[in-house]
Amino acid sequence: MSCQSGVWNVMVWCMELNEIASRYIVKSGAPLTLSEMDADDKILVPSELRKKAERKFDKLRDEIQALQKVLYAQGKHRILIILQAMDTGGKDGCVKHVFSRVDPQGISVKAFKKPTEEELAHDFLWRVHPHVPGNGQIVIFNRSHYEDIIAVRVKKLRAESVWKKRYKHILDFEKMLVDEGTTILKFFLHISPEEQKARLQSRLDQPEKHWKLFPEDLQDRVYWDDFMAAYDDLLSKTSSAHAPWYVIPANRKWYRNLVVAQLVVEQLRALNMDYPKPTWDPQSVVID
Repeated sequence: MSCQSGVWNVMVWCMELNEIASRYIVKSGAPLTLSEMDADDKILVPSELRKKAERKFDKLRDEIQALQKVLYAQGKHRILIILQAMDTGGKDGCVKHVFSRVDPQGISVKAFKKPTEEELAHDFLWRVHPHVPGNGQIVIFNRSHYEDIIAVRVKKLRAESVWKKRYKHILDFEKMLVDEGTTILKFFLHISPEEQKARLQSRLDQPEKHWKLFPEDLQDRVYWDDFMAAYDDLLSKTSSAHAPWYVIPANRKWYRNLVVAQLVVEQLRALNMDYPKPTWDPQSVVID
């Protein structure tokens, strides 16, 4: 696809899936160092073109809405979107803005918090499997089964011999979902520790946001480097051809939303969906 100079800047207005993927996709097994990746990156949209980018995002949301209607009507495909991030990374905001126009009949969001006693009494995927999408559905995981490696590893909740096996368990689980017809998109929303501090301070400064602030959020900041090292391993080892990870620069919320929306649209387009054909002749029906 070509771009006209002066109208769409090379990778701004021609943001196709392969262009975004080449910058943000995690190659399976390739070394990854999140601390060296710029959470402020916005190279696909120079500052002077932000307003046009925001209009593009608006059109992308309309397209997600239109494509989701066909997805729901056709009842053939399933979409699972996984969002992982550090605290304040923008998972809620990403869901709110990118999917704000989608018919609620065809989408659901599942937030995975600290496991309950009942969940801990089962295998770690037991609480996840019932929430994967059925035909015609989009399901978004706000955190996910990956917490059972990340949190468990950093906080030393289980032995290394336990959580290390989970890499393969997750790969096998996701491969089974894909083989059964699920499209999986996995996004790690990457923010810097400085941005997290600013967002936590904002929650502290605004009484209406106090409900979003927990003391353990502050405690986890002490282990920032440990979390980054854990994510380096996890993203590298669990990014696959059938369910790749994308590391999305997330310090700038508008840019995060734009990139995620473009990737979602491209995956929905790739399904080549159509509304189902009626089994009867519409011209033969007369409504009195």
